[in-house]
Amino acid sequence: MSKRDTVAGIAAPLTIDNLDTDQIMPKQFLLGIDKSGLARGVLYDLRMDGEGKPRPDFVLNRPAYQGARILVAGANFGCGSSREHAVWGLMQAGIEAVIAPSFGEIFYFNAQNNRLLLVTLEAPAVAELAATVSRAGSQELSIDLLRQRVLAADGAEYAFELPPRQKRMFTEGLDMIGMTLADAGAIDAFEDRHRAQNPWMQIDLPRQQASATPA
Repeated sequence: MSKRDTVAGIAAPLTIDNLDTDQIMPKQFLLGIDKSGLARGVLYDLRMDGEGKPRPDFVLNRPAYQGARILVAGANFGCGSSREHAVWGLMQAGIEAVIAPSFGEIFYFNAQNNRLLLVTLEAPAVAELAATVSRAGSQELSIDLLRQRVLAADGAEYAFELPPRQKRMFTEGLDMIGMTLADAGAIDAFEDRHRAQNPWMQIDLPRQQASATPA
């Protein structure tokens, strides 16, 4: 996986509170057994009308937000069901980061595990960012992972907290398995120390079997 210390690009304001995973990825697009082809379903009922035609007033259908990589979203983004497809679909649609005042808990951890960057800011800061990216010529945002800052086109900066594990996954290009393997030495050292301190917990199966066998 690639190492990243910055996510930058066009940001789209999608300030709908309580946008749940059923809306982000409607159930009719969950027919496959793999992760592919989900970009088509992302926010489908918001993007398309009843005849399957793009709604011209929806933000992601507007020319200024074509190729958006960042969403500036409403509170409790990704609430609702546990479907991980919502995260996969957003990423397949090109979204690399979501900035919001809060996130649904399961969605938050699904996003962490898949390296979709979630940035939590206070609601007034998100409202400012949404207003900024709504202005013509100010759609670009940059998220500096090392400094933990969101940088707006007007020069404003917004500091955010990022769990160390998530920061490391992005900046070192690791997935969950890679994170575990990176600590293999520490895990081995712990196991050696634990065995030395608690020898009575070790199972010597051949010895137990031999002692249980009648003479």
